[in-house]
Amino acid sequence: MREINYAQAIREAHAQLLENDPRVFVIGQGLWSPWYAGTSLKDLEKEFGRDRVIDSPVSENAVTGAAVGAALLGMRPIVFHPRMDFMLLAADPIVNQAANWSYMFSGKVSVPIVIRASINRGGEQGAQHSQALQAVFMHTPGIKVVMPSQPRDAKGLLMAAVADGNPVMYIDDRWLYEDVGDVPEIAFETPIGKADLCRSGSDVTIVGVSFMAREARRAATQLQDEGIAAEVIDLRSLKPWDKEMVLESVRKTGRAVVADSGWYTAGATAEIAATIYSEAFHYLKSPVQRVALPDTPAPCSRTQEEAYFPTASHIVQAVHTALSR
Repeated sequence: MREINYAQAIREAHAQLLENDPRVFVIGQGLWSPWYAGTSLKDLEKEFGRDRVIDSPVSENAVTGAAVGAALLGMRPIVFHPRMDFMLLAADPIVNQAANWSYMFSGKVSVPIVIRASINRGGEQGAQHSQALQAVFMHTPGIKVVMPSQPRDAKGLLMAAVADGNPVMYIDDRWLYEDVGDVPEIAFETPIGKADLCRSGSDVTIVGVSFMAREARRAATQLQDEGIAAEVIDLRSLKPWDKEMVLESVRKTGRAVVADSGWYTAGATAEIAATIYSEAFHYLKSPVQRVALPDTPAPCSRTQEEAYFPTASHIVQAVHTALSR
């Protein structure tokens, strides 16, 4: 099997979707510019035309609303928001409209829209360009949320999202764009709501989301050198998330560390930890440890960024804490 990077996998998924389904189109800011999309949409407008790869004005609300309308009429739009921070300007068409239409009309209509949002942090960009807001949409009924951490799933989850028929938020992380992995050339789908058991272990369960799933795999390698066998689960989907796999693992290991790139309070780690406590409490040998952003806006200074954003070392430390109790 050939290897490509995460951004190339996203690009390939877009190309195959556009080629195979005339209902699919892509719209958003900077689709024709590598400054916005990196290589994840490179030259798609040259291959499929600018009527299907539409570089929109800077109006997140209007563009997302137009895509919701197109989805209601049977199209399969992918709306690209190159910075997740500014997708908040489109909260109304996402949260009030796309998420609710099918429920309000007794399932007689559907909104098969994919909202692609990129987390773009670091590089001294500051608080307004560094936010990972997945928990906001995880909280919203009617929207599925997927967050691939590996190139294979970057392709497979995007194809599954377009095929799903419901509003799906597809969140990628720029820090993963250069990661390389095996990706099938054929079109395929990664099941939404099914986690990936990346590594088996008996001492502790590490549950990771997106970039932090990548860091969880790195942490497990470091822990192995210390004689600690960590089981690593890449959630891949946050809404729905694979409770069965997580709970089965925690019941086996008796310890859990949950890692996410969002904030600590009321974030994804809180929801997952609460579920572990409520459904696997008597199996726990120590309290669940959580690795997430501190409850402050992102700093600008590179030195402060290094302290602010969690990495594999923070997961290793959390595992040590779990094993010491």
